[in-house]
Amino acid sequence: MEQYIGIDIGTSSAKLTLIDGAGEIRRESSREYEISQPKPGWKEIDPEIWMNAVEEAMAELLSGEDPEHIGAIGVTGQMHTAVFLGLDGAPIRPALMWNDTRTMDLVKETKEKIHKVPEVSYISNIISTGSPAINLLWLKKNEPEHFQKMKTFLIGPDYIVFRLTGQCQTDYCEASTSSLFDLKTGTWSSEIRKILGFPEDIYPKVKGSGETAGYVAEVWRRKFGFKKQVKVIVGTGDNPAAAISTGCFSNMYPVLSLGTSGVLMFPKEKIEFGAKGKNIMFSVDGENTVILVQGVVQSSGSSFGWWVRQILKTDDFSAETDGVDLSKLGENNLIFYPHLAGDKTIYGDPALRGALIGIGTETARQEITAAVMEGICFGVRQLTEVMHVGRTALQNLKVTGGGSKNEVWMQILADVLNTRVEQLESGTGAGYGIALMAAAAAGQDVTLEQMVGRTVRIKKCFNPRKYNAGLYEIKYQKYKKIYGALSEVLREQKG
Repeated sequence: MEQYIGIDIGTSSAKLTLIDGAGEIRRESSREYEISQPKPGWKEIDPEIWMNAVEEAMAELLSGEDPEHIGAIGVTGQMHTAVFLGLDGAPIRPALMWNDTRTMDLVKETKEKIHKVPEVSYISNIISTGSPAINLLWLKKNEPEHFQKMKTFLIGPDYIVFRLTGQCQTDYCEASTSSLFDLKTGTWSSEIRKILGFPEDIYPKVKGSGETAGYVAEVWRRKFGFKKQVKVIVGTGDNPAAAISTGCFSNMYPVLSLGTSGVLMFPKEKIEFGAKGKNIMFSVDGENTVILVQGVVQSSGSSFGWWVRQILKTDDFSAETDGVDLSKLGENNLIFYPHLAGDKTIYGDPALRGALIGIGTETARQEITAAVMEGICFGVRQLTEVMHVGRTALQNLKVTGGGSKNEVWMQILADVLNTRVEQLESGTGAGYGIALMAAAAAGQDVTLEQMVGRTVRIKKCFNPRKYNAGLYEIKYQKYKKIYGALSEVLREQKG
């Protein structure tokens, strides 16, 4: 039986998943890496670090397996992260990460310029720090020598596809979230290109995520022991890939991914420009497209990680919630504001920061732990409101990602949203979703929808509790007042 590999290039690690033709996970492997932060707010990485991690994880993944059985490979990963390639195909500088905020001062003036052009004025609402458009503009203004040497740019996972096949392209997801793409026409925007002053020839070709990008190059084929003509599909961003694995597209329901950031995804038949959220175009075949609306609480898992790793100095995440009394959730008066790295969706305010309100000498460690999780859940609730995700659609909300494994967090989420929350099996995720797509693209007898239908599994359900949901309702109304007060304080500090 043929097997298929999914590669997920995350913010802090490369994760590989091996599945069989039935969609069952055979093995997984990963390799961690660190990003570089040369200045406050700067976050970048040498793209070859990703490739080295993939190479090491691939060797582990295939240990004890017959690599001759590999039929296709799919690549997914962090969206927005921009890679700049020179004429020789090598990166001319480190990639600018999706959560890099060095471009903060460029965002406002760029938004104003774009807003004046009626055809693309809607893009002014979604351009933000970390967007490929604004990162390219920063490169042009601050490192003109590098900008002149650039032959093309790619998004994070596209670079791995390029290294495996020698072919440069991107998919509709990565293009449509770059702030360089016209969602009305489904093409790179000539208006944005002119506003920002970019040459036309640096743009990669856009293809369907399930289309063939190329075949594994000879050097990698020999290294890993693959047979000839192992297909590598174009791939897509991690959020659509995760959405595939959860049945989000097939069943048109919202999914929350609790990873480094908290991403709420909701498929729609057409774009609603009046609602907040980034509209992602997604196409398997390059012809038929659907819209996945994405909103984000930028510091979710990273907020919890900040509290546990940096403040408490431990890696034992589960121990921090073992003693939390579920019956008393919501009674704590502490409010944690989770926007440690700014906000992209709700307020579009990259200068926003976090806060812990109500702390006293009697405050215990586990009370702050609960407050951090509550604050992230409040951020998710606010996302659902500004994205116009109705109560009916929120019923039986599916949750995936590392944060979903914490049952205390899941119960808080159910109470805060006052809806049933369904914790998906840990096998679901971006790497698994792109492996399923690779399997379908390799000519399986079953469709992608059929494979997803038999592999999506609910691990545990969490129902809202009337008493705790009532407490959180009161607390949430207080939470929504924080932005006005905090943003004023931050403005005064900056002034």
